[in-house]
Amino acid sequence: MREFITYEWFTIFIVLALISVVMAKSLHSLRFNDFIYVVGNSKYLKIYSRDQKFIDTFDGFLFFNFTVCLSIFIYHSYSQFIEPLNFKLISFLKIGFAIATILIIKVLVERLVASLFEIDNIIDDYLFQKTTFKNYSGIILLVANLFLVYTNSYPEIIIIATISVVFLLNLIGFYSSFKTHQNAINLNLFYFLLYLCALEIGPYILLYKIIRDYNV
Repeated sequence: MREFITYEWFTIFIVLALISVVMAKSLHSLRFNDFIYVVGNSKYLKIYSRDQKFIDTFDGFLFFNFTVCLSIFIYHSYSQFIEPLNFKLISFLKIGFAIATILIIKVLVERLVASLFEIDNIIDDYLFQKTTFKNYSGIILLVANLFLVYTNSYPEIIIIATISVVFLLNLIGFYSSFKTHQNAINLNLFYFLLYLCALEIGPYILLYKIIRDYNV
């Protein structure tokens, strides 16, 4: 009965994630088609970075998918490699809320820093690139979760392969931004390294501590 309830909840959350992706595609069909081919093609980043909005429904729906799918993926990864978890809806929702809150606050702080140092254009482009590849990672996580939830075949391989693909994908995005703004980074290397430690590494350490205390 417990396993049935657990997977019933996973089905509900996966359906919600699928609905959010469908909504993004329905409301922004042309943009979604360009988004799907963003890896290896800079067309999407060049076109849509010019039309950034503080509140964007397309990114909002895909961010919801990312948050839900990452929460499910974390649950399975933790259960597979650390210790089996007894599913608790409240704890699961807390993980999702923590992920969303940390990422949103992170973006707001980054924009504040950009305003203080008057580098809004550079940071806006960088944040758009990160958001794009993060949302693309959400699509990959959605597919991986379908295998993890509804099949029992090689979960360790699925998890490791998914982490590798997501890491590589975001590394490609980071390298792309680095190449675009390489001259500016070289002139401010100390501040760039400080930024990486404070705003790129720090929040994920905090998220890891929250995940580590999942059962608390």
